[in-house]
Amino acid sequence: METTSGAPVAEPTGGAAAASGGGFQARWGDRLNPLVVKEVRQGFRTRIFWACFGLMLLSCVVLALVAFVQTRDAAFSQFGQTYFFAFFVCLAVVHFFVIPYSAYRSLAREREDDTWVLLVLTGLGPRRILRGKVLSFLVQAALYASAVGPFLLFSYYLNGIALPTILVVLGLSAAWLVFLTVVAVGAATLADSRMGRGLVHFVVLGALGLAFAMALGIASALTDAADRLLHTDGVLLAMSICLGLMLLDGWLLFEVAASRLSLSTEDYTRGPRRAVAAQMGVALVAGLVLWWVDDKKHVVTEVFATLGTVHLTLVSLFMASDVDGQARALRAGTSPWSLMRPGALRGFRLAVLLLVGWNVAWFLAAVFSEHTSSRSEPYRMVMAVMPAYSVLYLSLALLLGRMPKSDRFSSPAAVRLLFVATVGVAAGLPPLFAEVVGLEAGDSLINLLNPVVGVANFSSHDYSTGLPEMSWAMVGFLGGLALLCAFMADRVLTEREKRAHRL
Repeated sequence: METTSGAPVAEPTGGAAAASGGGFQARWGDRLNPLVVKEVRQGFRTRIFWACFGLMLLSCVVLALVAFVQTRDAAFSQFGQTYFFAFFVCLAVVHFFVIPYSAYRSLAREREDDTWVLLVLTGLGPRRILRGKVLSFLVQAALYASAVGPFLLFSYYLNGIALPTILVVLGLSAAWLVFLTVVAVGAATLADSRMGRGLVHFVVLGALGLAFAMALGIASALTDAADRLLHTDGVLLAMSICLGLMLLDGWLLFEVAASRLSLSTEDYTRGPRRAVAAQMGVALVAGLVLWWVDDKKHVVTEVFATLGTVHLTLVSLFMASDVDGQARALRAGTSPWSLMRPGALRGFRLAVLLLVGWNVAWFLAAVFSEHTSSRSEPYRMVMAVMPAYSVLYLSLALLLGRMPKSDRFSSPAAVRLLFVATVGVAAGLPPLFAEVVGLEAGDSLINLLNPVVGVANFSSHDYSTGLPEMSWAMVGFLGGLALLCAFMADRVLTEREKRAHRL
């Protein structure tokens, strides 16, 4: 093609399109985790994959032939539930045991064979590596599901099971599969020694066996009574809560696993602490919506306050037992309110803030609740004392481990053991002392600092008068003691961080 002056002009050929197409492919090639491709190709070459795939497919074919023979002469059959569950068992063995266990062994083998360093040198980072591990095994799980899918649909034509039931069971199974895979990958990061890895190995096997049994039990209940269960508000609410817990806890466990594999010079606590804060925020909003829809019943505040405090106590133990100080590269951007940054001091402050904020929100909701009774006031006391107990014993563990100049008990694992030990002593010693001196084992004054019997005493009331057995003065004393111990622990952690930064 030429212009009027005779100068040639290049025609738009496929070169530009190819360049643009190449740029598009390059961008998506960079975004695609190369570890997914590597793990999928490596997984397809293993004997375990083809053995499980072949056995699963053979079992489904045999079951389908048996179903055909059993129903070909029947004018009207109702065998859909039976054969759907049989096909589902074939898939469940792979999805709920083989896939999570293979994901666990894949990452554990990387750490045992010291090939993890080579993966880190690729520049992917712990989070992308773990995401690649999880996604690669989910791809394999999708291949297994595509092979069993036609057989599951075939059970629908055998009558006796509705299509929504099949979809609900498969949807819950998919969420359970993802959660178990994330948990298995996270478990592979827990231990560094050979003995620790062996212990984690047996725990993972037992947990996966229990998860497999739970999945079969729930699937059996849904297939047998789906018409009744799926139209019950309580069952639908329980399913929604379980899905939310799997999503939020899976996110938290993934972030914890990534932080354990990160370097000390990285901001390794931002992910887990942000996940905890988001988790409690979502749970608070969902609980308040449920409380409002359920006519502001007091029991909703009691359940959410209790379960949330127990969950936060366990999570806070890991946040507050972090190492002292942080890497020099992170100190410049750290301020007193940088609670997401590494360090035991900021982890402890975030833990106290979440515990107090969670229970204050539910205490206010309990004050404005309707349908209250004589037992409402004792449970409000429980909402006040449960975070006090958590902060008290968390502070005591930090004081016992971090206050001495010796670093013998200052490691994160030692602080967690001290927490368990102090709670155990406080729960068992007061009742024993009461029995020795001839008083009731559940005496309110002797068990005031008991985190188990004390909570039970605060939640009880006198049946003759209808008044609580405990008083708000005791609640105030316990709260003041917890604040005092928290202040002392904060000062100790501050001094230890300064000392660590001077070294």
